[in-house]
Amino acid sequence: MPEKVDVLICGSGSAGLCAATWLARYGIRCKVLERRDGPMTMGQADGVQCRTVEIFESFGISEELLREAFHVLEVVFWADDGSGSIKRTGRTADTQPGLSHQPHVILNQARINGLLIEKMREWNNQEIDYGYTVTGVDVDSQLAADPQAYPVKVTAEKNGKTEMFEAKYALACDGAHSTVRKALGYNMIGDSTDAVWGVMDMIPRTNFPDIRKKTTIRSKAGNLLIIPREGGSLARFYIELPAGTKPKEVKLENLQQTAKSILSQYAIEFVETVWWSAYSIGQRHADFFHKDYRVFLAGDACHTHSPKAGQGMNVSLQDGYNIGWKLATVLKGLASPSLLETYVLERQKVAIDLINFDRYFSKLFSSGGQTSPAEFQEGFIKAGKYTAGMTARYDQSPITFHVNESDKLSTNVVVGMRLPSAQVVRFSDSKPMQLAQSLKSDGRWRVMVFIGDISSAETKTKLKAIGDYLCSTEGPIQTFRPKGGDIDSLIEPILVAHGNRHAVELEQIPECFYPVTGKHQIRGGSPNLKNSS
Repeated sequence: MPEKVDVLICGSGSAGLCAATWLARYGIRCKVLERRDGPMTMGQADGVQCRTVEIFESFGISEELLREAFHVLEVVFWADDGSGSIKRTGRTADTQPGLSHQPHVILNQARINGLLIEKMREWNNQEIDYGYTVTGVDVDSQLAADPQAYPVKVTAEKNGKTEMFEAKYALACDGAHSTVRKALGYNMIGDSTDAVWGVMDMIPRTNFPDIRKKTTIRSKAGNLLIIPREGGSLARFYIELPAGTKPKEVKLENLQQTAKSILSQYAIEFVETVWWSAYSIGQRHADFFHKDYRVFLAGDACHTHSPKAGQGMNVSLQDGYNIGWKLATVLKGLASPSLLETYVLERQKVAIDLINFDRYFSKLFSSGGQTSPAEFQEGFIKAGKYTAGMTARYDQSPITFHVNESDKLSTNVVVGMRLPSAQVVRFSDSKPMQLAQSLKSDGRWRVMVFIGDISSAETKTKLKAIGDYLCSTEGPIQTFRPKGGDIDSLIEPILVAHGNRHAVELEQIPECFYPVTGKHQIRGGSPNLKNSS
């Protein structure tokens, strides 16, 4: 008999693990099939953009990430000086000031995966099934409309034995050569360039002054991107190889010699190399991102590109985050299955934007271009908001739309984009904090009320009316409140105000923003009122 599961995830990379973490948070068991015999020990990806750190913060694992990671604070630019030598031509902050309250950091993908796996175990004892090679996927389209059906059939092999699984939903998170995508008959759209790059993680001994800073070098001998790694001595080199190079013929010695040529005026010794590879740049996305809204493609299974902008792991994680909470919400009966359609609406556009950006960024790096050092630096800085993960904007959909918006009350808040970082003070205990710390990935929805100057009489009148509605039996909080659950167990209202908070007493705040909750049923010490001034 085939094993039946609610969600079957093919692959335990970034996308698959992030989706599995969400499912575990909701208490939903899933099956994660991984081809490898055990957890990843040395990942290829390492850059964790600001937006991804924010997501990890919402899961409660950003502190460990930031403690272990290398923090990228500055970018340094070097270029040929016309005589064959290279010189420093500029420097800039890695992340635009005020863009995010979280930094851009570097940490090995294996450790990042480990942080997610730890949460999966903590929340739902969720494990990964290693040693499984998925060999086939099929969807019974006639059953797809039945939310209780198991229309997805998956075949996998382990130790020479074939096993069958039936799932309500499946995720293709099995990489650029996705077996699931091929089984569905889907193709990758796009092209590959003639540019070939090498990459190596190693410990360098050198007198190059910026070896522990993110550094771009454009020289007559080729281009080099240096990314310092965690641990204090490890570094990653991205090296442009000569035109006509075939990736399969590249040897480690080729990468080392090219790097030495680019850094010829400095001494460099490669003490130890822990990983290296060579690749041609392919910029493609899948022609379809789903099959009957029962199988969804995520991560490298639906978009591939160069690694230089550090987007791959980040976009993949965000794919998994997006489909993860939506699957969990549907399976818990909290939303219609039509919610899953928004995954395709949102993430397919993100993938296409990613490919277009990668074409621009790769061309900017290419030595074949005629970009001056000043133009290169300007282009690099302009791309900073994108590479930090702050530009994704979801178009209008059943869950993203404008209703009676007031720009005066929510300055810089753009519908369809992430909530900007904002320093606030928690009303109950005067604790300075980031507003994003209130937005935990715990399965609850938030109603954020931007009320304006809380100390004015007019605002107090409006606040009472809003509070009365939210707390009423006609309001969303009581309407969707689970039987026997705390008042904020599904929808948590958050009040954001400015003005003189000392002129307002706590009892003047509507109770829905400071509810009676928890084991002892008391008004807790962390009411959902934040003061922005």
